[in-house]
Amino acid sequence: MPFLDFISGIHHATKRDYLQRVVEHDKAECAEVAKRFDRDYFDGDRRYGYGGYRYDGRWVSFARKLVAHYGLQPGQKVLDVGCGKGFLVHDFRQALPGLEAFGLDVSAYAIENAMPEAKAFLRQGDAVSLPYPDQSFDLVVSINTLHNLQLPGLWQALRELERVGKKNKFIVMDSYRNEREKVNLLYWQITCEAIFSPQEWEFLFQQTGYRGDYDFVCFP
Repeated sequence: MPFLDFISGIHHATKRDYLQRVVEHDKAECAEVAKRFDRDYFDGDRRYGYGGYRYDGRWVSFARKLVAHYGLQPGQKVLDVGCGKGFLVHDFRQALPGLEAFGLDVSAYAIENAMPEAKAFLRQGDAVSLPYPDQSFDLVVSINTLHNLQLPGLWQALRELERVGKKNKFIVMDSYRNEREKVNLLYWQITCEAIFSPQEWEFLFQQTGYRGDYDFVCFP
């Protein structure tokens, strides 16, 4: 269950004004809207989420890293839990022709407005109860999703990832390593329910039986 630094290049490519996020708008109201995970979150004003969630190819290199690291082969199956509009699912399929990549997201809006090239491989569903048989996938990933669950749901979701994955799992969560990063995370986030340090996340993995790999997004 190693830590793998695969997400930092994508994360650091975005510049963030943490203080502006807090003072410019009513952050509590923004969070309430964002947590609906509907149009406002994906394609509404930036205060509620992405401010327009459109494909830009940023996940291509990430998909290639995972394909190479886990030695994936054509015909194997990958699941992206929290797939949004299916960008990473699309890029997995492009990175390795013949790889069967699928996505699941709680947002009906995201699935209905998914990128056309990936839409047929996506479905709506909840991470706490994955609609797949045991050991269905050669790799299960969940990127910046699980921290949106409160602890009871998060506990169950980690067990679900273990259940549907044959061996390889890779997840990414928001986290903090010091007080500055903790403050910045609290300023920036609008959907997080689980805000833990890396040590706390690792304790949770041990307690739930999650044996996969992981990475953290921090906000220096």
